[in-house]
Amino acid sequence: MTHHIALCQVPPRGVWGKNGPAAWAPVESWLGAPLRSVPVDALVLRYLGAFGPAQVADVQMWSGLTRLSEVVERLPLRTFQGPDGRTLYDLPEAPRPSENTPAPPRFLPEYDNLLLSHKDRSRVILGDRPVPLPSGNGASSGTFLVDGMWQGTWQVRDRSLRVQPFTRLCREDRDAVLAEAERLCAFLAPRTTHGIVLEEP
Repeated sequence: MTHHIALCQVPPRGVWGKNGPAAWAPVESWLGAPLRSVPVDALVLRYLGAFGPAQVADVQMWSGLTRLSEVVERLPLRTFQGPDGRTLYDLPEAPRPSENTPAPPRFLPEYDNLLLSHKDRSRVILGDRPVPLPSGNGASSGTFLVDGMWQGTWQVRDRSLRVQPFTRLCREDRDAVLAEAERLCAFLAPRTTHGIVLEEP
């Protein structure tokens, strides 16, 4: 049935930090509005709004659609040349900070689109490391970025947030990761005290 009807998981299973049997509802009844198809042009623009600048192949990887070159080329987009010489597309008014702008650490949930939605994943993943796809409810484990690159994993276990970097972090990055870990704990369980364990690689 789930392959033929647009359904969504609803609480209690469909919230962070809770578990239980899966409860489903038709998306239209949950939203209180009918579903509308999204034009391909709008789909491409939404992708670029989140992940641009990007190649056509990146949009196709994320959407599962093919033959998007003609769609991208008819849209009023900015173009850039990537390090490999390929054309990158972006929204005309998208923010483009300097390449020297620091990117603070960020903790991501399981299955985060950032790690999965590029044809060339070396933009965020070093060394062809495979993206983990663990089972869970999204509130117990995930990955984290340092300076915009995937640098480790995290997991909530035994009332502790355990942070596992792939390599030894410099003092500045270590302090920044621990500060972000504190914010993650406050988000996951604001009325619960979590210990934070930074494991050595």
